[in-house]
Amino acid sequence: MIRRYFHQLTTGISFGLTSAVITSLGMIVGLNSATSSRLVVISGIVIMAIADGLSDAAGVHISEEAELEKGGAKHSNKEIWAATIVTFISKFTFTLTFVMPFLIFSLGSAVIVAIIWGMALLTFLNLSIAKIKKENPVKLIIEHVLLALFVVAISHSVGHLMYRWIGLK
Repeated sequence: MIRRYFHQLTTGISFGLTSAVITSLGMIVGLNSATSSRLVVISGIVIMAIADGLSDAAGVHISEEAELEKGGAKHSNKEIWAATIVTFISKFTFTLTFVMPFLIFSLGSAVIVAIIWGMALLTFLNLSIAKIKKENPVKLIIEHVLLALFVVAISHSVGHLMYRWIGLK
């Protein structure tokens, strides 16, 4: 069963986890910079787990439907739905893990813990991908961690701009 749906499982988990980490960190850092509100950050994470999880699942669904091979559909309906469901579950679950630091630590510490958690998840995912592909994981890890840190930096700056321009605090 796993072998038959390996593509769908790897697509759903890798896409869902990556999207969960990068989007969650961007949202967490941006909302924290704009509001300094634990309630706003936690609410943003939970709402994003649902709305963005469904959106990403729909995107993967359409992407899988659009894949062609020899002029016909590359994936069966079952394969498409497997990728869709795994993507949603992966995105939803990994996104919700970012709530925990905000229930345990102060807001500032929780943001740092969330960033560390996100980098650990990306590192683990990329180690797994490199192992499957029999490649050196260093390049993959550096590339994806830097991308996530770029999103964090941009989101932090935009959050500060929103605070200064609109005065959300």
